[in-house]
Amino acid sequence: MRAVWKELLKNRVETPEELAAYIDIDVQSLKKITEVYPMRINSYFLQLMLEKGASLSRQVVPDIRELYDSIGLVDPLAEERDSPVPNLTHRYPDRVLFLVSSECGVYCRFCTRKRKIGRCKGIKENGIKDGLHYIQEHREIRDVLLSGGDPLLLSDERLEWILARVREISHVEIIRIGTRVPSVLPQRITSKLVEMLKKYHPLYINVHFNHPDEITEEAEKACALLADSGIPLGNQTVLLRGINDNPWVISRLMKLLLKMRVRPYYLHQADLTKGTDHFRTPIETGLRIMKYLRGNISGLAVPAYVIDLPGGGGKVPLLPEYVVAINEKEALLKNYLGKIYRYPQPSSVLSDAEEISDDTKRDIVSADLKKIPR
Repeated sequence: MRAVWKELLKNRVETPEELAAYIDIDVQSLKKITEVYPMRINSYFLQLMLEKGASLSRQVVPDIRELYDSIGLVDPLAEERDSPVPNLTHRYPDRVLFLVSSECGVYCRFCTRKRKIGRCKGIKENGIKDGLHYIQEHREIRDVLLSGGDPLLLSDERLEWILARVREISHVEIIRIGTRVPSVLPQRITSKLVEMLKKYHPLYINVHFNHPDEITEEAEKACALLADSGIPLGNQTVLLRGINDNPWVISRLMKLLLKMRVRPYYLHQADLTKGTDHFRTPIETGLRIMKYLRGNISGLAVPAYVIDLPGGGGKVPLLPEYVVAINEKEALLKNYLGKIYRYPQPSSVLSDAEEISDDTKRDIVSADLKKIPR
């Protein structure tokens, strides 16, 4: 018998004609868009979208503005430039992004990999083996992030084969999975899947919820299954114009995530992806939201607001201005209410060289190197 999640995915909407049976759209306009950027809305998310409205529909229904974006970049994060082998990006010294799937439960209209997702029939066996070989040959890699597409759209058996091969590499310390499945196709999180995943600890999963309307009983159950298996869960939210770009929506979302044992991780400024300019918000919007969150909700619920810099510059955090002034004697700091407080500096401020001698630094580095298996 076919699993429930597979039926929900099979009964998906992928053409404008199919979507027109549910909502009022301009079929001809949508055809022009889907010829360039494919559409996919699985039947679970379709029903949820019809119930909740624009907060969800705008994330997955094509918009003619996708074709008239003169600002965005095809590969905004320069992932291809930093790909030593296909489907693997090695930008940071100790970690890699490993794309193992080319499909998702839904095709988000703001996707960073809009250039790729839904355009091919899968990542071939040789591509996976080449990525594994690269990780094996580079001992500095301690952290592997499986992404795509969505790794959890792979079969249990295929995903386990990949996890097992990565876990066999002695210098890989942690494995992470990036997935949107718990929010858009939560039925995919089954007891069988979870029993398999927990064999590969330390394993971390980053989920992707953008709006409180995505948090349903099914989503809560999916996250509970993962959390109960000992998998730490983090959430990445994309700041989207007209969808979640106000403090109250983000605050509500973060509180609900914590109730599900999902730690808010990143609030992403939308990437500079071609076809997505209409989703992007001014940076000031994100800073205003962060200023509201700090002090109004638990620190556990406050994500890091980041921009993944165009051209492969990596992620940088953005914060409201809390430091008003600083000198050798004191710092003037502003709290979330805008009040100014004085914080005296230590009576004797040591330089970096005085705090840790060169000999001590060498001892620390030497101790760390000894921990790496040979």
